[in-house]
Amino acid sequence: MAEVIAVCISEKKGTVKHTVPCIDVRVHHGIVGDAHAGDWHRQISLLADESVDTMRALGLTLSPGAFAENILTRGIELKTLPIGTRLRVGNVLLEVTQIGKECHSDCEIKKTTGKCVMPTEGIFAVVLEEGRIRSGDTITIEGVAK
Repeated sequence: MAEVIAVCISEKKGTVKHTVPCIDVRVHHGIVGDAHAGDWHRQISLLADESVDTMRALGLTLSPGAFAENILTRGIELKTLPIGTRLRVGNVLLEVTQIGKECHSDCEIKKTTGKCVMPTEGIFAVVLEEGRIRSGDTITIEGVAK
């Protein structure tokens, strides 16, 4: 079963995301209180904890939010989902809009290890149905938008 391991936000751009008990998400906005919220295609970022495990294997101690992800998951291969995939996360419906992103050249993880998983394994989504997401919520695939 796929589930949410942690939810994270940052109140200011350029700062490390930190865990919070829950996040409230809104259509055309993203996460209430997150610096990256807005009416654009990257409202919420997700990363699989299994991807983070590959970096931990290099000897790094990494907390949720270390890769600037809003939602850390376990039990779902996010990087293989096609754009348009609809994910039910608790009572919220998200739609995948982008796979990966350009890594910031000043990323501390990339400087330390020579690689970073977010550019190839992280995904981004928009909110289709709003609500609240918290650690422990289940994640199911509801199909792919046409």
